[in-house]
Amino acid sequence: MELLYKMPGRDSEILEKSLDGGKNEKIMYCLPFNMLGGKFVKGFTVFTDKKIYKILDGVILNIYDIKGSSDFKTEVMYGSGGFYAKINGKTTLICQFVVGRNLPRYAVMVKACEILAEKPDDEDSPEPLENKTPEKFCPVCSRPFLYGSEICPFCMKKLDVYKKLWAMTKGLRLAMFFPFIVAGIAILVQFLMPVLQRHITDVWLAPRAETNETLNKLFQDQTSTGFWGFNPLIGFGWLVLFLVLIDLIQRALGVSEARLLAIASGKFLMMLRTLLYEKIQTLSLSSIQRRSTGDLMTRVSHDTGIMQHFIIREFPNIFRQIISLPLAVIILFAMNWVIALFVIIPIPFAIFIITRFWGFIHGKNKRMWMARTRMQYLLQDILNGIRVVKSFGQEDKEIAKFNSFSLEFSNQSERISRIWSTVWPLITTFINGSVYFIIWYAGSRVIRNQITLGEYNQYFAYTNIVYGPLVALANIPNSISNFLTSASKVFEILEETPEILDIDLPLDIKIEGDISINKATFGYQSYNPVLESVNLEIKAGEMLGVVGHSGSGKTTLINLLMRLYDVNEGEILIDSVNIKDISQEALRSQIGIVLQETHLFSGTVRENIRYSKPFASDEEVIEAARIANAHDFIVNLPEGYNTLVGEKGYSMSGGERQRVAIARAVIHNPRILILDEATASLDTETEKLIQDALNKLSANRTTIAIAHRLSTLRNADKLLVLDKGKVAEYGTHSELLDLKGIYYKLVMAQREMAHQIVGEDGEAG
Repeated sequence: MELLYKMPGRDSEILEKSLDGGKNEKIMYCLPFNMLGGKFVKGFTVFTDKKIYKILDGVILNIYDIKGSSDFKTEVMYGSGGFYAKINGKTTLICQFVVGRNLPRYAVMVKACEILAEKPDDEDSPEPLENKTPEKFCPVCSRPFLYGSEICPFCMKKLDVYKKLWAMTKGLRLAMFFPFIVAGIAILVQFLMPVLQRHITDVWLAPRAETNETLNKLFQDQTSTGFWGFNPLIGFGWLVLFLVLIDLIQRALGVSEARLLAIASGKFLMMLRTLLYEKIQTLSLSSIQRRSTGDLMTRVSHDTGIMQHFIIREFPNIFRQIISLPLAVIILFAMNWVIALFVIIPIPFAIFIITRFWGFIHGKNKRMWMARTRMQYLLQDILNGIRVVKSFGQEDKEIAKFNSFSLEFSNQSERISRIWSTVWPLITTFINGSVYFIIWYAGSRVIRNQITLGEYNQYFAYTNIVYGPLVALANIPNSISNFLTSASKVFEILEETPEILDIDLPLDIKIEGDISINKATFGYQSYNPVLESVNLEIKAGEMLGVVGHSGSGKTTLINLLMRLYDVNEGEILIDSVNIKDISQEALRSQIGIVLQETHLFSGTVRENIRYSKPFASDEEVIEAARIANAHDFIVNLPEGYNTLVGEKGYSMSGGERQRVAIARAVIHNPRILILDEATASLDTETEKLIQDALNKLSANRTTIAIAHRLSTLRNADKLLVLDKGKVAEYGTHSELLDLKGIYYKLVMAQREMAHQIVGEDGEAG
């Protein structure tokens, strides 16, 4: 986290003078505080390795010694946040700040001050936290970065986007460069055609009798027997053939361009989508969970398509227009400076309007993108939960909500269209005023025989070449704005640094199953630990049961073991090897997991069982299903193992889905098995079938089982009780009952509930 702010010169000088009297005291961190005495201020809280300085307008308001202080904390108050510490036995408000981006920064300082307060005097100062935790906010505009990314879509440098895209086009550059060659030839033809048209008009179509009697005679003499090359009809025919040849060459180049662009376009889009999808797969679970499925789908499908269309289709056209405009102006000046002057008069006004419009419409496009994304989020969320919607009869409410989001998107799109329809007439007004002058000026010169009709047409041809790009350039802001908005969203993913990375030479070990957890501390936000100083030893082949209240850290523990997250402190060892030194593929390929919420993929039952071992034989699939007590119900399905399970396995019951998931874990043949509430929310008969399957599966494997139903842990070798992220109790079932602590209370509570259910059933009977 970037905690080291640059203070104003006066504040910095007063702090340096104060530090002169300290012994080896050095500035570690600096944060702003925003409130003092109920008023907004611009002050700074400076943390050294020994003290905390509170500075405002060149004056040190307070100095607090970190050594001897304790109970550092942050609290959210009414409209603001506070940073507190217990100093001389009294809780003291050190500073107030605006809640938002400052709260997590001060929360990090809580941990830093605790470390500094407990640090022995002879120990080196800790490493600055900014080297450990990335900043989450843009230092320019203060908008939040996407988690794990240092890219701000609002402040992204456009040149950086183009450079990154250029680096991604390796292997496609020849096909992508060909349109620029075609554009160059098109520009040449574009400037050549007015010259040919002038020649045709002045020499062939409007010859003057007084200056060209011989030519007129040849036109009238249809029986001329002169050499065929001097016959004007034949000569004119050759000129027309030359124009046809130019047109055919252009069309041939256009066909070649279209074919090459089709290849380059498809490959570029495939490459970009594949690269983005591969990057998503490398991101940590926390990074993915911070984004919705709809958001990721939009970036992979919609935003990459916009980038492809701009780079392959629109960029060459922009290149052509940018080259054509100045070249046409130069030629007009060479022909007639008066006409050229009136041609360029509207250009500065048009460019001014376009540039002002550019930034404005870019912001509107961002808002439209966000409105479309929110609409897609809602659609994806509701369709995933359509059963809940129908169960509670909330169809009308959800329709109204979707209509509201859809209306917002429609309004944003409508605003852009209205703005564009207003700006465009302003530009065309300036252009038309210039065109009308050229009609009068050039036409009057033709009438006075000062210029020819061919020259008149040539002036207008080059004028159109100038105004044609200007019209196109007026559309460019919208195209570039859409492109940059989508590109920034794509690069937010591509530039994000994965939190979970293999070391340079990771180990591919064969796991036996010994697990050792030493002083493991972890928080989804580092300043708010979910697990704290957890120590645990599991021998290969043992079964560990994990119990605790909701939110005690049970699922977090198995997430750390699978290295879906990395511990903030401490270490996790498997077979005496730190899991950070084991390749993620080797680690997870030898760990199997069965979750309470089973996810089955769209496909057949066979494909779902094979998912963890794609090349398993049919015999292996059937054997895994038998072990999971799933074979009997599978063969009774309409098409047996070839039955389609539907999205998320909706065509099966919860128990059937769970047994397919167990078969998927069986065929995986893991050395470490994790069961996370695998039998929760099932009826007694189904639970027994699944429990029998789990017992077979866990035999001779290191097993970690999380369960609320303590009866499912009766075969566990050891039990771990977590409470508020800490190990509260650890031992065998009998040992924990003798303690009469948390585990004892849980067992008694479940027994009492079971007796009440039995009593009610008896009364009912």
